[in-house]
Amino acid sequence: MLMRMVHAQTQLPGRSQARSMVISPLGIVATEHPFASQAGAMILARGGHAVDAALTANAVMGVVAPHMNGVGGDLFAIVYEAATSRLYGVNASGWAGSGLTTDFLNAKGLMSVSGVHAVTVPGAVAGWGLLRDKFGRKSFPEILASAIRYADEGFPVAEITASDWADAEPRLSLDRGAARTYLPDGRAPRVGQLFRNPDLAWTYRQIAANGQDAFYKGEVAQRLLLYLERQGSTVTRADLSDFTAEWADPISTTYRGWTVHELPPNGVGIAALGMLNILEQYPLREYGHNTADALHTMIEAKKLAYADMARHVGDPKFTHVPVTTLLSKSHADSRAKLIDRNAANCRVPAASVAASAGDTTYLSVVDRDGNMVSLIQSNYSEFGSAMVADGTGFVLHNRGVLFTTDPRHPNAVAPRKRPQHTIIPAFMTRDNVRIAFGIMGGWNQSQAHAQFVSNIVDHGMNIQAAMEAARFTKLTFAGCDVAVEARVPEDVLEVLRKKGHQLELHGDFSGSMGGGQAVLRDFDARINYGASDPRKDGAAIPEPAER
Repeated sequence: MLMRMVHAQTQLPGRSQARSMVISPLGIVATEHPFASQAGAMILARGGHAVDAALTANAVMGVVAPHMNGVGGDLFAIVYEAATSRLYGVNASGWAGSGLTTDFLNAKGLMSVSGVHAVTVPGAVAGWGLLRDKFGRKSFPEILASAIRYADEGFPVAEITASDWADAEPRLSLDRGAARTYLPDGRAPRVGQLFRNPDLAWTYRQIAANGQDAFYKGEVAQRLLLYLERQGSTVTRADLSDFTAEWADPISTTYRGWTVHELPPNGVGIAALGMLNILEQYPLREYGHNTADALHTMIEAKKLAYADMARHVGDPKFTHVPVTTLLSKSHADSRAKLIDRNAANCRVPAASVAASAGDTTYLSVVDRDGNMVSLIQSNYSEFGSAMVADGTGFVLHNRGVLFTTDPRHPNAVAPRKRPQHTIIPAFMTRDNVRIAFGIMGGWNQSQAHAQFVSNIVDHGMNIQAAMEAARFTKLTFAGCDVAVEARVPEDVLEVLRKKGHQLELHGDFSGSMGGGQAVLRDFDARINYGASDPRKDGAAIPEPAER
């Protein structure tokens, strides 16, 4: 059955997907921007490892989609090493400043983590260093060359990016460095307008010459510290220089014969696995794709899995997170029994966590040898904190807003603690098929992952169709509100309303549902497949045959 699914990837009869998959015996890079995918594909053609291509693409994304990601943010990744059939996880999420405490915030009259105090140490560049040192075949000058060229010479701004950029004008205008960098002529660049960022090119050149030390100990660090001190941040020189990214063994569950992998806390991928464990108790294939029964069950499973996540997930270096219990089938069985097939539950208990769509970029890569990368990188909010240190050319993220100031909670703010993290790369395996996938968008991510997995496993979709299929998203943790794409039939929506769901309809291929990428490797046939979500500006691009 599995091989029939792989070899029937085109799904031409009754085809409803907007794009075709990319299919190649060589490598494929799938990102949210064609320039990033193309740059990564060229690195593969020059003999690069999948990790080299992922880092190249990520660096270009920091230039062409600065609202979504950049070296001022955090990074997580899952790498599949084909030679050993082993998965490696990377947690490159930064910690809070050494002076950030509840008492400090109270003294400032702050009831939450916000402003400059939401700027935690950016982890992305440390993640680049860890990944390149372990797997890379290319030097940082080679990896960063395309990104430096786009930053120096400029690029025409894409459609969805231009719209998001314009929405961020008011926030960017509040910071001198952000306005100077991102609002040329006093406004956001329009569609097709050439945008240059020479300061970011300078930052990338520092990293190319001196690796991650440039960012955490060298000239880039100096500029960051001067700015942060002026803004009243608690982040110190030692907080930067002591920071390192970490290897993290992925966690997993099984779903109808597949194994699905996420990264452990402080990330929230455990919610996707918990949701799948609950859904396994229900015959989703019999219900049919996006029927009222299927959607009701998935929405209710989401609430239960997210309630568990919100209550328990924090930095495991500071608190015990009951991962084994939360991933157990017995726990899922007890949670599944709470679902009323006839009525939505509006009072699923959950800790207080701010709702946000988030601003993140996800990319996936497979090379000709079958090495694969699932990588996600983020500013958190659109343009992060909207703060830019003089001469650096990138925004600092605001990931610290996810901390709580409740000292009893596992995610309570504390010095050098990592906040609960929404960005999650994913991976799934069965027999000789491997899929690296991710769907970004703040709290949307775990529920979108579960829907993608179900589309493949329960409904036999290929990776492009599974990525494109109409989705729901619920960004709040309590209540019965839920957003649904308008492609869901009206008769289905009416049944959901009768069950108590308070529906908000979004347009076809709505950006509010996040956007994703995926690559699949059929190891028996030695063929690769790539998919790119039409909800974004991106593309899956194959490695060219000519080097």
